[in-house]
Amino acid sequence: MQASPPQVEFAQAVRFWLKLGFIGFGGPAGQIAIMHRELVEQKRWISEQRFLHALNYCMLLPGPEAQQLATYIGWMLHRTWGGVVAGVLFVLPSLLLLIALSSVYVAYGHLAWMSALLYGIKPAVAALVLHAVHRIGSKTLQHPRRAPLLWAIALASFVAIHAFAVPFPAIVFSALLLGWLGGRYLPGQFSHLGSSHAQLGGAHGSGAAVIDDGTPLPAHARFSRPRLLRVLLAGAVLWSLPMLALLLWQGWSGTLAAMGWFFTKAALLTFGGAYAVLPYVYQGAVVEHGWLSGTQMMDGLALGQTLPGPLIMVVAFVGFLGGWSQQVLGPEALFLGAILAACVVTWFTFLPSFILILAGGPLVEGTHGKLQFTAPMSAITAAVVGVIASLGLFFLTYVAFPAGAGGAWWQQVDWVALALALLALLALVRWQLGVPALIGLSALAGAGLHAFGWVA
Repeated sequence: MQASPPQVEFAQAVRFWLKLGFIGFGGPAGQIAIMHRELVEQKRWISEQRFLHALNYCMLLPGPEAQQLATYIGWMLHRTWGGVVAGVLFVLPSLLLLIALSSVYVAYGHLAWMSALLYGIKPAVAALVLHAVHRIGSKTLQHPRRAPLLWAIALASFVAIHAFAVPFPAIVFSALLLGWLGGRYLPGQFSHLGSSHAQLGGAHGSGAAVIDDGTPLPAHARFSRPRLLRVLLAGAVLWSLPMLALLLWQGWSGTLAAMGWFFTKAALLTFGGAYAVLPYVYQGAVVEHGWLSGTQMMDGLALGQTLPGPLIMVVAFVGFLGGWSQQVLGPEALFLGAILAACVVTWFTFLPSFILILAGGPLVEGTHGKLQFTAPMSAITAAVVGVIASLGLFFLTYVAFPAGAGGAWWQQVDWVALALALLALLALVRWQLGVPALIGLSALAGAGLHAFGWVA
């Protein structure tokens, strides 16, 4: 009889989650692959099937799926505090690094060397967004003859947000309704969709796992109405107290309260990951509230790509720049106000993810594989493909046609930047270059072009 594996000590888990926060490059795919290699294949903390089961659940939720997966596994191993610690340590290193980079940006972003680095990184960001369209689209839409309804939803969402500036929430809820109707009256459009979203490969590990295929569900992971109510109440308190403090301090018109409310809505609408919510963040932070400019938003996304952790952490840059520009603590405390705004944005962006995992995990797992639940989520993901395609076109246009260029259209094109974007896309698709390597090489390319006088 095979011996049961030893239980994972809490301190041992903390060390791993902290390490993951510093090495989690490559976006959600890279972070999920790291967890799979370490936790499934090497440490055997969780089996392949239980890992994929958790991942499929997280993929159906709004929010950053890799951070939610870490929270989920931490919760399964060490109850509520295990999930909280895993999720926090996944985010904390990237938050601290992004605050440091944001401080450098506002202090030195006008310098030639910083502009040169960003010149090389921005085309890579456009390529990453376009690559995300292909990756998510190929997984969601598959063959057009097998899912014409999903293709129609993706195309409609692209036209709606790009041509008519339809708000992102309206697109999400319209897709939700279409998915519910489609699952009920056209189930064949959705029944072919695979249940697993992970293409991880590699060995499945050997020996029994701490959380194995046949391991009974622990007591804390079983659905309980009193526990659900306690978690929801705790989440409501953790949301309400900071929001009430901000309202009493600065009122409804205050920047920090507006940020808290806006990024709470963004957190609940991020079906499809960070790339999907960026159009909504751009629309609100740049166009509606004016917390930062479109150029600064693009720069923030470029900086965010260079760091470990979830890509959605770019919202901390948005908060930092917004706190700086709005002088939330007055002109004598610009840096302190910017840091406070970044922390406020991060709190309200990630709090819903913790609540969705800790409260909804036991409840939603019972619906896994049921068409009436998966069809609306598939429709939302199809709409997300169209939204991301619109974002990719926006970024590519931004890179190829810099502001201030005059003359005929071919004279307005920045052919060097466009070539960098195409090379970056080729590196992602053909050579499968990792994100850290791509960003590093792109930054070096920008510095080299500046050194040789090819770009200003």
